[in-house]
Amino acid sequence: MGRLDERVAIVTGGARGIGAAVVRLLAAEGATVMIADILDSEGTTLAEELGAPARFLHLDVSDERGWQKAVAKAEQHAGPVSVLVNNAGIAGWGTLEEESLLQFRRVLDVNLQGTWLGMRTAAPSLRRAGGGVIVNMSSLAGLTGYAGVGAYVASKWGVRGLTKTAALELAGDGVRVCSVHPGAIRTAMTAGFDDRFVAGQPIPRFGTPEEVARTVLFIITEATFATGSEFVLDGGVLAGAPVLLDPAGDAGAS
Repeated sequence: MGRLDERVAIVTGGARGIGAAVVRLLAAEGATVMIADILDSEGTTLAEELGAPARFLHLDVSDERGWQKAVAKAEQHAGPVSVLVNNAGIAGWGTLEEESLLQFRRVLDVNLQGTWLGMRTAAPSLRRAGGGVIVNMSSLAGLTGYAGVGAYVASKWGVRGLTKTAALELAGDGVRVCSVHPGAIRTAMTAGFDDRFVAGQPIPRFGTPEEVARTVLFIITEATFATGSEFVLDGGVLAGAPVLLDPAGDAGAS
């Protein structure tokens, strides 16, 4: 028996990367998983690979009507949704002066509005399921700042705050809502970065999509006393600067 037998899940951005790893793990644990993405070819291929536990749905997460159709199709196919993983996201590059308003809005539309629409649209289905879990994919950039990716940072801080509000509003319906904050994970989004990018971390390597997926599964199945909580997978970045202070030196002298 899988830990998610008879559960129905929607995973956005589920066609590749972290989303695909989450889809595979939830399906392996017995869930019926709706792979929601705009990447039709990759999403269909993954659904065919997994067989009966998975089905692909074309979804632009920034579109409200698309969300309504996706939740309705999930219910028609397998029943009320009890797991929602808001994973879809994009990055925008450029300083405050370089990034255009159109670019800024598009990142927020996908990353923040998409998460809000997903929770808003799926909430009634989660109630019909008798409760469930929402996992929102934020980022290490939702806990600290990064130069050159202002829209992305703003969107991920927004996802972090929105998660806490939803946790408070949905707790009475038996719905837990948590956020996940990955650091440097080896996906298509980080394909242009080499190992120098992570050399200064306490754990000096990129994380894997499978490591993030296992955290998502833990939130769904084991972290049953957690809601509004933040789960950080950052290789130790937020632990602080790995500098050994010399008590005989001037550092710390007053």
